Order: sequence, then C-alpha cells, then structure tokens
Amino acid sequence: MHDDQAEPLAHGLKQRHLTMLGLGGVIGAGLFVGSGAGIAVAGPGIVVSYLIAGTLAMLVMRMLGEMSAAMPASGSFSVHAERALGRWAGFSVGWLYWFLLVVVLAVEATAAAQIAHGWLPAVAQWAWVLIFMVVFTCANLAAVKNFGEFEFWFAALKVGAIVLFLGLGLLAVFGVLPDTEAVGFTNLTGQGGFLPNGWEGVVSGVLTVVFAFGGLEVVTIAAAETENPARNVARAVRAAVWRILFFYVGSMLVIVTVLPWTAQKAGLSPYVTVLDAIGVPAAGQIMNIVVFVALLSALNANLYGSSRMVFSLAERGEAPKGLLKVSGGGVPRRAVLASVAFGFVSVLLNLLWPETVFLYMLNAVGAVLLFVWGLIAASQLRLRRRIEREAPQTLTLRMWGFPWLTWVTLAGLGGVLLLMLTDDAARPQLLWSAGATGAVLVVALVREVRARRA
Repeated sequence: MHDDQAEPLAHGLKQRHLTMLGLGGVIGAGLFVGSGAGIAVAGPGIVVSYLIAGTLAMLVMRMLGEMSAAMPASGSFSVHAERALGRWAGFSVGWLYWFLLVVVLAVEATAAAQIAHGWLPAVAQWAWVLIFMVVFTCANLAAVKNFGEFEFWFAALKVGAIVLFLGLGLLAVFGVLPDTEAVGFTNLTGQGGFLPNGWEGVVSGVLTVVFAFGGLEVVTIAAAETENPARNVARAVRAAVWRILFFYVGSMLVIVTVLPWTAQKAGLSPYVTVLDAIGVPAAGQIMNIVVFVALLSALNANLYGSSRMVFSLAERGEAPKGLLKVSGGGVPRRAVLASVAFGFVSVLLNLLWPETVFLYMLNAVGAVLLFVWGLIAASQLRLRRRIEREAPQTLTLRMWGFPWLTWVTLAGLGGVLLLMLTDDAARPQLLWSAGATGAVLVVALVREVRARRA
C-alpha cells in the first residue's frame, strides 16, 4: 500500500513537535472566546454538547490516523480519498481544504492584529497583519524544524494555560483558594437545571462548538515530514484525541461549575469571567495574551497545512507542476508562497469588505470541514478492507468498532448538516459551502471526463 517513491520533503519534525501540533492545532480562539456562545444556548448542558462534538471529532481522527499510519503522505486525507474513491475525490477534498485554510487564516491574522493594535495603538491594524504574515511566511520558508519549534512553544503555552485554568477552577470549586468559599456543584443545576433549554439547547450547542475541533487534521499532514511517519502519526493521534477531549470538556465543566451559566457576558471570554470571579489579577490581559498566541499558532499551522496540501495536489497532477520545486532544505517554497499569496488576498478582503465579499468567502467555507470529515469516513470504509487484504501489517492503529462506528460517524455528520439546514443562522453557511463544494466537484468531474477522452 506504500508509495514506491519517497516523499521529497525534509524529515525535520520530531515526535514532540507532532504531539504538540496535534494539541495546539485545535486549541484556538474557538475554545477561549467562542465557547461563550455555546454556553448561552445550552447552559451547563454545553458539557454534553462538547462531549458529542468531541466524540465525533475523535472518531474522525481515529479513522484518519488509521489510514495515515498505513500510508503516510503530505496530502493525507486527499491522497486517501483519491485511492479510495477516485481522482475526483482527492482533487475535491484537497482543494476545498486548501481554500478553507487560506480563508480562515485571514480571520486569525485580523483578530490577532486587533489585539496587538489594542496594546500598541500607534501601529495600524493593517500594519500588524503585514508583520504577522511576513514573520510566518519566513518561518514557513525556512527549514521545517523551525516551523515545528514555533508550534511546539506556542502549543506548550496554550496547554499550560488550560492546565493552570483547570487547576485553579478545581481549587475554587472545593474552596481551597484564599478568601473563597467552596462553590460546590450548585451552579450545575441552580439556574433552570442542568439543561435549562432542554435537549434543543444541547443540540444548538453542538452546532456552535463542532467547528472548534477543526485543525486536528494538520497532524496527519505533518507526519510525512518525520523520520518514522507511520509510528509517529499513530502516537500523535492517540495522544491528541484523548487530551483534547479532556481539555475541552474539562474546561467547560469548570466554567459552568464555578459560575452560574447566566453570569457569562456576551462577547467576553468565559475564561476571563471565571478568572475574574476567583480573584486572579489582570485576568483579562492574561487571557488576551493566551488568545493572541492561540491565533498566531493557528495562523502558523494553517499556512503550513495549506502549503503541504497544495504541494501534494501538484505531486498528483491536480495543481500546477511549478509548485513542486523543493528547496535544498526540503521545503516546498513555491507552494508556501502560493498559499501565502492567497492568504494575503483574503486578509485584504477582510480589511476592506468584512461585511460583504469576505463574509461570502467565510460562509463558503463554513461547512466545508463537515464535507472533509465525511469524505475521510467514506475513504476509510473503502480502504480498510483493501489494506487488510494487501498489507495488514501496516494497520498499526485501528478504527474502533469497524465498520459500525464509521457508519455512526457518517450519520452524526449528516445530522449536523441537517441541523444547519434548519438553523436560521447556520443555513447561509451550509448553502454557500454546498455551492463551493458543488463548483469544485464540477471542475473535478470535467477533468475526469477530459482525462478519459485523452
């Protein structure tokens, strides 16, 4: 099942880089700031929402880990989709994911610039965006181990912040902190019960939090640039899924236990509200720094992931061949620059027309993550049997309960898409994303027809 040709990219990433990338890639502003919207609709039931969304993400990652350990490639799930379902699938999922990363990158760069501008108002917001883009372009053009180091320390800071938060939260719950009384568990049921808005609230909560788990996939893209991709990706996936579930669900449990869910303020990070309540000085500024690092870390990871994805597409003849040039240090520099160039365009659109042109682009990638996950599950259904037949020894990481849990995951993803269709706020995202997906599929099928005629 392995490719005969070796991956031309450098093998500069170590196991610790990969493990931290798995943790850091998904701990972003969505958790630190966006979780407030979930608490508003689900109350303490947000814990259940995160459990459901996290389980879905965990199952997808397990499938992706299984395929990536058996056949590591810098194109990851795009390569798997091509092998399982045909060229059209590899082309579609690869380009859709690339588009998703370079559009989201603009949101991260702009949000980080807003924070930096708040600290240093003398420097314009656009200038901050320019600084970040130049710094991370240079980091990604240099040896891949530099990218790995950047991400390692970024992720370490985020993970450290969450562990500290969990520790302080537990101390507050049991009244161990100075000048505090034990909170106990009254807040979990006090304001209208554990599910104040019923199961409907929990379901709406799933819709607001499921996209926060996007970013995990970058681990399997990066695995191709380690010394032992098969072993390393299996380890990183195992470590990432459990820890992320613990961090996300644990954080939410602390937040809704320490304070009544009604105490959360719109637009303010629930983490800040809790830290303020338990008397941590300058809690707002501390969280601002953590969110700032989270945004830059995600920006860095997205630049890396998008460049490797477009490089892999070029390798398979699905993107211009000119992107295949690799530097002496094993970095696909043209692929990096192509991704950055589009990133710059989306940043400009975000600064100039945030409410119109950029909003349409953002909506066009809103539900793409769910389509990508769906194709990962469909690919795994087909490839697992083939790997068992042709190279069973490569199945070092196996999907649980195959094929039943794979079908359950597909049904779950279908359920989330149906929810988006019935939700007034999410429906435009779904329709725009379906349009973007449809457009890419049409291009893929036209290419397929032309290839057959040639």
